[in-house]
Formats: sequence, structure tokens, C-alpha cells
Amino acid sequence: MELKINNQTKYFTPEKLTVQSLLDLEIPVKQKGIAVAINNTVIPKSNWNSHYLNPTDDILIISATQGG
Repeated sequence: MELKINNQTKYFTPEKLTVQSLLDLEIPVKQKGIAVAINNTVIPKSNWNSHYLNPTDDILIISATQGG
């Protein structure tokens, strides 16, 4: 499956990926403070396990940072 993640095209073998399974592949360690938008729509964390991705999806993964 070809997905566009943060303006980069990436390829994944599983044909059925949920948001959570994508995050497990892309960010396996630190998943707190992350927001995910698909096609300009924010996906609530409660839906990450049930929201399946399509090859045409444009995915934005944002990680909160601390600073002053």
C-alpha cells in the first residue's frame, strides 16, 4: 500500500492498516502527544484502532513538543 505521510510517499506491505497499526510501524516507542489527521480531518485517538487507511489517504502525524 502506498501512503503519503507528512508529504512523503511510503510503501507498506499490509493491505489493511489502521491508524494504530501505522503508528506502531512508524513510531513504535513514543506515541503520547500525537495527533493524526487524514485528508485534513483529525482522527480521535479513540478511533485509531477502527479507522482503516486507504491508498489515496494524505496522512499528517503531529507530535507535541515542549519548549519555551
